Formats: sequence, C-alpha cells, structure tokens
Amino acid sequence: MQAYSKGFAKVYDIRWSGFARQVAPFILDFYEATPMGRENKTLLDLCCGTGHLAVYFLEKGYRVIGLDLSDQMLYYARERARPYIESGKAVFIQGDAGNFAIDERFGLVVSTYDSLNHLENELALRKCFQCVYAVSDGYFIFDLNTRRGLRRWNSVQVDDSDDEMLIISRGIYDGQSDRAWMRISGFVRMPNGLYERFEETVFNTVFELEKVREALLDIGWKNVYFARIQDLKAPLDEPEQEGRVFIVASK
Repeated sequence: MQAYSKGFAKVYDIRWSGFARQVAPFILDFYEATPMGRENKTLLDLCCGTGHLAVYFLEKGYRVIGLDLSDQMLYYARERARPYIESGKAVFIQGDAGNFAIDERFGLVVSTYDSLNHLENELALRKCFQCVYAVSDGYFIFDLNTRRGLRRWNSVQVDDSDDEMLIISRGIYDGQSDRAWMRISGFVRMPNGLYERFEETVFNTVFELEKVREALLDIGWKNVYFARIQDLKAPLDEPEQEGRVFIVASK
C-alpha cells in the first residue's frame, strides 16, 4: 500500500473526500435493509482516508474503527471524528490493508475510492481478503477501478479552480498493462498562509474481476457479485464494461 505526505493529505481531504460522502448513504441503505444490518451496527472502514465515510456512519449510531496506512490521513480523520473518539465510539489505527489483525468483529467492512487498487498484486489482494474475512460477521463492500475505467488516467489535467491549491495530474496507462500510474503535484496553502509544494506518484493495479470473485469465494465468502453504487442489490452481467464496480461479498 501507499502512504501519503502531509501536503497531499490536505489536498485529498479538500478535493477528493467527496466520493466517500457520496457513496456512504448507498452503502448504509443497502446494509440496513439486510437482517445483519438491522442488528449489527459495527463498521470497519478499511483505508479510511480522512474519515468522511466513517463519520457518516458514526452519525448514524455505529461503532467504527478506521484503518489507514498514512498517519497524515489519519490526522484529519481523528480531528474530524474527535467527539466520537472521546466517547469511545470510534478508533482510528495505522495499518496496512494487506496485512492487519483487529481484536474485534464487524457486521460491515467497507473500502472505498478504489483503495484496494493500490495493493501491489493479486497476492496482496488475497491477503487483504483473508484479513477481512477473519474480522467479518457479515458483509464486505469495496470498489475497484476496472481496466476500462483506468483508461481515463491517460491524460494531463490542471486544476487551478481554488485559491487554496494548484493541482497538476499526469496519468499514464496504455490500456493493456496491469498497472496505471499518476503523478500528482502542485501547491497547497498551509495554516500559516504560505504555500507548500507536494508531489505524489500513485498507482492502480488492474485486477481481473473474475479472479477477484474467485479469490473471495476460495477464502470462504458465500455470495459474491458486482454492482453499481446506485443499486447494490442488482448484480451486473458484464462488470468489466464498467469504469468502476462495487463488489458485494457476504458470509
């Protein structure tokens, strides 16, 4: 997995945290319509980032643990969830999604915004699935960029729409290989009013979706299918034709 610098964590929190806020209500509605979701209000937010999805569930009365490799991301998550941490409803811990152990069990485990595409290879992904299986009592929901979806990375974009930051994104993906790369650089205004330069090079590993499904079933999940976030109950017939898919696995 990849961790992120202080400057990039701030940019992420401001510019890209909206994805978590958008998908959280769909995941909550799906889960609470299940027998498990009506009884078990516990959540593991895997690769929790700056904590927006975690706080959404905390506001709904859940007990939440957030795990992320980046201590800079966790700084924002802990600040955002401070009242819940102080009341004992939330804990945020540093750890690797591909190799973790927690002495709690959860009705729902989620990982969003293609976080698991940041795992190095299929072996690391399978290890992640095994770690999740060991702490799950119910559902595992996560999303992946597909090979088709990652073609959008092959571009250069400049975002100067906000006085607080300048973001330059340079992506490379040929549509055939198993990894896409993006360099994200720019400047972000810090609390002292000065601008700090940041630069991160991130990758997404392409995972063949049928192999993802087979790995989950091999580990022990009983039901596995692909869906769009707008309707997590409806399996997709051709998930590789989507740019992004959500995987729903249950025990």
